[in-house]
Amino acid sequence: MSGIFDHVMLRVSDLEKSLEWYQTHLEYEEKDRYEAESFTIVYLGPEEMHEDGAMLELTSNHGEDVDEVGDAWGHIAVRVPEGELEAHYQQLIEEGVEDYRDPESCGGRYAFVKDPDGHEVEIVQRDYGALWSIDHTMIRVEDADEALGFWTRKFEYSEPRSRWEASSFANYFMGPEDAAQEAMWLELTYNYDGRSYTMGDAWGHLCIRVDDLETDWEQLMLREAPEYRDPESCDNMYGFTKDQDGHEIELLERDLEADSLFPF
Repeated sequence: MSGIFDHVMLRVSDLEKSLEWYQTHLEYEEKDRYEAESFTIVYLGPEEMHEDGAMLELTSNHGEDVDEVGDAWGHIAVRVPEGELEAHYQQLIEEGVEDYRDPESCGGRYAFVKDPDGHEVEIVQRDYGALWSIDHTMIRVEDADEALGFWTRKFEYSEPRSRWEASSFANYFMGPEDAAQEAMWLELTYNYDGRSYTMGDAWGHLCIRVDDLETDWEQLMLREAPEYRDPESCDNMYGFTKDQDGHEIELLERDLEADSLFPF
């Protein structure tokens, strides 16, 4: 099993406000939408997405606000061309985007802003991928060895594709060994001080696109992954497991030629 990341889901309080933010500032377009009685789901992404690129899923539960972002959830990172970080960052600030960490404070290598719900959005420089496409998603883990073991054993991800180790923390970038460079990576952040984290209700899940939901789910169970929501309980449209820290991971079999992105 070596599925790529299909999307990352975030919950938002005001769907229209969030859509306007991502469509205006990151130039995302709405890829598809699902309206249910109690919630709405919208898939977003750049107009010219690589077929292995990851989408952003915004979920709005009707009549419910997001109360807590939580610190187990880190951020999404979006791409701008090499050498254009400052220009794109300044454009966002001029458009009224909330500044969080400017390029100067980050050594000129990256920057951070926040969306209307306080979700952190990192801006990174890459010489590949569409403008503003999702480069990686960062989550925090409480035990690096357990986290690395989970992703290498359960999903056969490379250990790691890249890493950064400092005096107080480490970052590990995980993903399928043969994935296109335009695909999304997972960044695991481990702080050495032994802290624990809260999930919050603003953080949703990661979704992995698999070739065969039934077969890959059975393989996950053989590898002793937690059975959170099995495919049968989800009408065999998708399934959910969790990592060692409780981060939700969806498995989805996607037909890229289908009229709708949703299996409903």
